[in-house]
Amino acid sequence: MRLILGSGSPRRRDLLAQLGVVADDIRPPDIDETPAAGELPRPYCARMAREKAQAVTAAPDDLVLCADTTVALGRRILGKPADAGEAAEFLFALSGRRHKVITAVALRLGDRLWERDVVSAVRMKRLSDVEVNAYLATGDWDGKAGGYGIQGPAGAFIPWIGGSFTGIVGLPLAETAGLLQAAGYPLYQDR
Repeated sequence: MRLILGSGSPRRRDLLAQLGVVADDIRPPDIDETPAAGELPRPYCARMAREKAQAVTAAPDDLVLCADTTVALGRRILGKPADAGEAAEFLFALSGRRHKVITAVALRLGDRLWERDVVSAVRMKRLSDVEVNAYLATGDWDGKAGGYGIQGPAGAFIPWIGGSFTGIVGLPLAETAGLLQAAGYPLYQDR
């Protein structure tokens, strides 16, 4: 059984490696990630993971693993910022507030689909202009939902989380392991 990771994210590869899993191939899907009008963050995130899994070309007996991470400030979806200016806008919006990080995982084998999503709560401390500008200068915001990554320098901005740390990073390991086992992937044994 071959496992295809439908993601170009190095964080997801690293997280999978914590389970002792190395994907046989990496095929990031190319889909439109624009939220539908009025779409709420959790259903949006689940739809993205599902559409990514369907978009990856694979043999019928290949497992395709895809995920999507979305930062939600109330009903507002904060995706990957287009530039440093939008990243700054996101960070100032999150500053001193709680928000949710949703990661949806979809695993496809032929026509079968297994799905899970995990919602975590995150509190960001109140940020100063100096802190935001210093963070933006690192470039760590690029390609990250909400304009930050908890596993990098922005971890210093997060005094509290409730939920799955690995889900916030981009792949909730407990739930992903459960999906892989449900699909018959030989986790925790010689492959």
